[in-house]
Amino acid sequence: MIRVLFISFLFFLLLDARENPFFASEGEKDILITSNKDRESEPLKRATIAIPSQARVLQKVTVEFKNLDGSIEKKSIELNNAVDWHLPLFISQSYAQQDNNTQPRTAASTQKSVQKKETYQKIASIKYVSLFSSQKSLKLVTEDEAIRNFLLVNPHRLVIDFKRDSSIKSYIKKVPNNIFNEVRIGNHDGYYRVVVELDGLYRYNFKKIVDGYLIELK
Repeated sequence: MIRVLFISFLFFLLLDARENPFFASEGEKDILITSNKDRESEPLKRATIAIPSQARVLQKVTVEFKNLDGSIEKKSIELNNAVDWHLPLFISQSYAQQDNNTQPRTAASTQKSVQKKETYQKIASIKYVSLFSSQKSLKLVTEDEAIRNFLLVNPHRLVIDFKRDSSIKSYIKKVPNNIFNEVRIGNHDGYYRVVVELDGLYRYNFKKIVDGYLIELK
């Protein structure tokens, strides 16, 4: 009887069973675990991202995604492309349909496009100065001398002072759907001031032209 007990004890010592067979053994810890459970997400059609008004160059796009095993990865692409903050960025997984009927542009059509691009619209006018806008350009047609120009924030606005002794009344003109969305003109001692409110954050160039001054936003 003692011999049988001794042999049984040795048999249990030699067994190498796992404490809990429902957990992975030490050698299986690095094996990725996947699931056959149905976890389908809504298919990507198109998503949009709005960018802030001070954005000018898109440096990089990074996409974060979940793998089949539940791990998270990121992929990035370097771009360094100019962007217009008025337009959103689009994310989609469909090919853009190409226009097979695209014809080569003739010199006449190119000239027509340039002329259309340079078309100015009058947005405000008083006796001494008229303002015309075209995309990011603002033309101030006047015979008066600009004595200073500067930029103010909150809200973002351009200020131009013109030399003249005048008695003009205060003038306010809202311009909907325009980068230059409001014009205010007021009289001061020895000059009058033109304030142009902008729809976002910009820098600008200010230069003299034949019939006045030109402001180009950037």
